[in-house]
Amino acid sequence: MQLPEHHSSYPMVRGLSRGLQVLRALNLCVKGRASSGELARLTGLHRTTVRRLLETLVSQGYVWRSDSDDSFQLALKVRDLSEGFTDTEWISTVASPVMGALLHKVVWPSDLSLPSGEALQVRETTHRFSPLSFHRVMVGRRLPMLLTAAGRAYIGHCAEAEREQILKLLRAGGDEQARLASDPVYLRNLLARVQADGYGTNEGEWNHDQEKGKIGAVALPILQHGHAVGCLSVIYLLRAVKREDAIAQYVPALREAVVQIEAGLHA
Repeated sequence: MQLPEHHSSYPMVRGLSRGLQVLRALNLCVKGRASSGELARLTGLHRTTVRRLLETLVSQGYVWRSDSDDSFQLALKVRDLSEGFTDTEWISTVASPVMGALLHKVVWPSDLSLPSGEALQVRETTHRFSPLSFHRVMVGRRLPMLLTAAGRAYIGHCAEAEREQILKLLRAGGDEQARLASDPVYLRNLLARVQADGYGTNEGEWNHDQEKGKIGAVALPILQHGHAVGCLSVIYLLRAVKREDAIAQYVPALREAVVQIEAGLHA
């Protein structure tokens, strides 16, 4: 992705030109995330050069590096350069080191998910580093709102207007979630339970990759100004951990992690 040469009476600053190439390539990558090797292939620059440029961009606040998979992604400061960046991107920046500490405490993998239409989307994960992980590719995966721990925690703590919009979208579908979203008794019980508990759970209800009945999770909402902006969840195998044990062991660790993330959001 070499740019054409521009003739000027002033010499071109090659380092700046290459840094902008890397930023442009990163902006074009799927889900806005790439490794230094992928960026080297996209720009045609030497991998060592790309890594040096990325570290410089990280130090200046324009790019952040994920501790979970050593990938790179645009950071909040690029809003100074482009309108194509949203405030929600920096939640991953704040959460990544907290999730690393959480992994050491619970061992099971955790996911950070943010709203995306009528679902949540995984934006950061520790699956790659957990010795108990059963999924290696989680970033970008969409989580059903009414069938997962994270989705339930989110819909129980998001703003009321947003909740109604999500339910409206779900009711327009033709699947199990459409049926649940149209069941006032189910919704009333779900919201009452999640709001009273302060967390969401699931015990294998999501039939993902033919794994229905196998995977459990517990999730806490990440709150900003009193409403959910995302969720942090711990995922485990039901044959290894009972629901009551997961709540007793993982909810306190999740709560501590969420408090740290919320403090970072307000910093």
